[in-house]
Amino acid sequence: MPPLISIVSPVYRAEKIVDKLVERISNEVSKITENFEIILVEDGSPDNSWEAIERNCAKDKRVKGIKLSRNFGQHYAITAGLDAVKGEWVVVMDCDLQDRPEEIINLYTKALEGYDVVLASRHQRQDTFFKKLFSKLFYKVLSYLTGTEQDPTIANFGIYHNKVIQAISTMRESIRYFPTMVKWVGFRRIKINVEHASREEGTTSYNFKRLLNLALDIILAYSDRPIRLTIKTGFIISCISFLFAIITIVKYFLGSISVSGYASLIISIWFFSGLIMTTLGVVGLYVGKTFEGVKNRPIYITKKTIN
Repeated sequence: MPPLISIVSPVYRAEKIVDKLVERISNEVSKITENFEIILVEDGSPDNSWEAIERNCAKDKRVKGIKLSRNFGQHYAITAGLDAVKGEWVVVMDCDLQDRPEEIINLYTKALEGYDVVLASRHQRQDTFFKKLFSKLFYKVLSYLTGTEQDPTIANFGIYHNKVIQAISTMRESIRYFPTMVKWVGFRRIKINVEHASREEGTTSYNFKRLLNLALDIILAYSDRPIRLTIKTGFIISCISFLFAIITIVKYFLGSISVSGYASLIISIWFFSGLIMTTLGVVGLYVGKTFEGVKNRPIYITKKTIN
């Protein structure tokens, strides 16, 4: 008999958290059903996270471990877990316990009202000032350049019906970002406020540089807006140049034209050269991502599994 609920959590630098994570998830989900599975995906962690997963798998066969061959990234690890789920309902949550297992009951109860997706909204985030600032900038840039509304209070945490997960699993593009994929597949969804906890151990691996790179990947994968912006910029500059040409011609016939200075000439050359290079760079990024996609490499590689 397939499990009623599957819980997927990517694990990275969490050797001291895994035991508590499994214990708290088991305690809370057992209030709903004893028929569940916990899938922990070790994403090439440099610490002893895999040993902690092995220990928990040996204690309880409902805990399942997937070890990736290297660090592929959080959203690729989530994909590995989703490919293995068997439950009717699937919970996706981070391993750092900022996503509180105690909220799973609330998510499940809301889902039973007829929703296929129930997202956890972190209305009071328990993060550092700089992480909240970087996150806010990340979502603002992402919203603008993808032309879609991005909610900074929502991440991966939520409960999803198996048909939603199956739809997401058919999307095998090389750039993965779980929240955007959830939004793309549709289905009936709602968000509820949940309590967000402080991080149990360590610090987040998402610094400003990684958030910026993630935003760039998502924009290139899900939007052509940067190319549209370069077209608009080129059109505006062409209009300004046309007006400047008319003014110059009028000045010439009025006899008030002066010899162009060296500074204005050099500035014009540098400005338009920079604009051309920027445009070529944007187009090049899209070509590069297309090149990555046509290679058709696996999204992740599994080194070992347990249970």
